[in-house]
Amino acid sequence: MRSAPPVRTPRLHRDLLDRTRLLGPAFVAAVAYVDPGNVATNTAAGASYGYLLIWVLVGATLMAGLVQFLSAKIGLLTGRSLPELVGTRVGRRGRIAYWLQAELVAMATDLAEILGGAIALQLLFGLPLMVGALITTAVATGLLLIQDRTGQRGFERVITGLLAVVTLGFLAGLVFDPPAPKSAVAGLLPRIDGSESARLAVGMLGATVMPHVVYLHSALVRDRHGRVDHGQATSMLRATRLDVLLAMIIAGAVNIGMLLLAASSLFGLAGVDTLNGVHRAVGEQLGPAIALLFALALLASGFASTSVGGYAGAVIMDGLLQRRVPIVARRLITAVPALILLGAGLDPTQMLIWSQVVLSFGIPFAVVPLVRIAGDHRLMAAAPTRRSTLAIAWLVVVLVVALNLLLLVLTAADLVA
Repeated sequence: MRSAPPVRTPRLHRDLLDRTRLLGPAFVAAVAYVDPGNVATNTAAGASYGYLLIWVLVGATLMAGLVQFLSAKIGLLTGRSLPELVGTRVGRRGRIAYWLQAELVAMATDLAEILGGAIALQLLFGLPLMVGALITTAVATGLLLIQDRTGQRGFERVITGLLAVVTLGFLAGLVFDPPAPKSAVAGLLPRIDGSESARLAVGMLGATVMPHVVYLHSALVRDRHGRVDHGQATSMLRATRLDVLLAMIIAGAVNIGMLLLAASSLFGLAGVDTLNGVHRAVGEQLGPAIALLFALALLASGFASTSVGGYAGAVIMDGLLQRRVPIVARRLITAVPALILLGAGLDPTQMLIWSQVVLSFGIPFAVVPLVRIAGDHRLMAAAPTRRSTLAIAWLVVVLVVALNLLLLVLTAADLVA
């Protein structure tokens, strides 16, 4: 009896399967785009201004997708992280100065993420904020130890699982209270309404285009795939493009969904200027089950994003200072300032929002060298970046700087008045 011929997987299915196996790094980076800072700025924007600032999230998500792809491309084609490449282009003093500003951004990141986890634990279990902050820091350190002991793939699986919880928890409310379609579409028209909406717009940008994961993504891809040669470049970049596209679709949907939920369910309500107030209002408007999912999503967001931020901090320090430090020590560098600010009794939600503004000012320091390196034909020889792509990337830089300058002008005008 003749044996049956081997089953052949169609070429298209085989290609899709191969690309699926390469997914993961962008999903780790995407966690930073749905961190507690996003929750604070997006819900504040929706509750205060309705659908007015949807355009900021749509534009920021598109910009983030381009930026993350360029970061991943650099890691693939050079086999080095963005901080490493920046470090080779400046002297010792320049590396230290650059690291200091990146460290300030990392501290603002940790502030938002630790606070978010602490608030979630308070909502769920009634824990004091300081206790919740310590627990969040400890859990995030534990997740980093998983990465250190089991490798990047294990870390990716844990973070992707937490991302799924975040997505479900923050989007569930839209099923029970869908947004008004016409009003949502009207929010795509770029406009602002005074200095506070401008401040929120910049904060939303800082919460969506995250400087630390611009640095990190190049290292994630490098550590997963290594440096690719000319023969592998095209297929690997296609897989990377798919990875980034899917991750940004999820992150963008979650961010826009948070704003839509606040605009449709919380607009005009009193006491929704804090995350505690948002949680309470969600429970009153949509029921305790949705409020529980909201709190769980906030907790998952805090745990995951804090660990990703710690990973990014290690990559930045290693690349710029060429020095590795133990995970616990690395966490303390940026976690301690957040714990001190929390202990000072400042308003947690306002700290979250202002931390995102600080992040937005760190974006040019990450994006400018990224675009310059992506345009280096010597480094990108295996797959040079198109001029049109570079032109769009430079436009992103200009828009970010312009928004920051607008914020400074409007804030100064408020102070004078």
